[in-house]
Amino acid sequence: MIVKRRKLSFFERLYLPALVAGLWVTVRHFFRRKVTMQYPEERWVVPPGYRGAPYLVRDQDGHTKCVSCQLCEFVCPPRAIRIVPPGPDAPPADRRNAEKMPREFEINMLRCIFCGFCEEVCPEEAIFLQQDYSLTGLARGEMVYDKEKLLALGGTHQDRHLKWTRKREEAAAQEAFPPATAG
Repeated sequence: MIVKRRKLSFFERLYLPALVAGLWVTVRHFFRRKVTMQYPEERWVVPPGYRGAPYLVRDQDGHTKCVSCQLCEFVCPPRAIRIVPPGPDAPPADRRNAEKMPREFEINMLRCIFCGFCEEVCPEEAIFLQQDYSLTGLARGEMVYDKEKLLALGGTHQDRHLKWTRKREEAAAQEAFPPATAG
């Protein structure tokens, strides 16, 4: 199908209407309130429930909470987490009630999609998503965080078994309601 196009008038060929329309948009926005954020000086207010970068945390005694169960590595959709277990000739764990500690723990922040699966699956509450959205690096290698860097950024977590206490309370609240009987 051939579409017949009408010829442009002399006024339209000068592109003056388009130029005036563009200048009018500029003038209109010139007098409005500015909404641009000056990023390094002004920080974005992180909403509740924001899933940021995952980090490892220490317990109150300063020991690594990770016990190298590798659940976070298995559940990670983009395979951003890599854990090397200690092996048979590894030194003993640095805290009580832990059989082993990871020899290496890495998270590739370029691959990480900040889904939060690693935080949900961790039985020891060793990995948390911080409210950090400013991950920068000058090379790809800088964006692969090793265990020491993850522990330094994660810090010490004061609440012991916060997740499991919350789950226990939710289960108790569900048991409070009697189940519906069939009949």
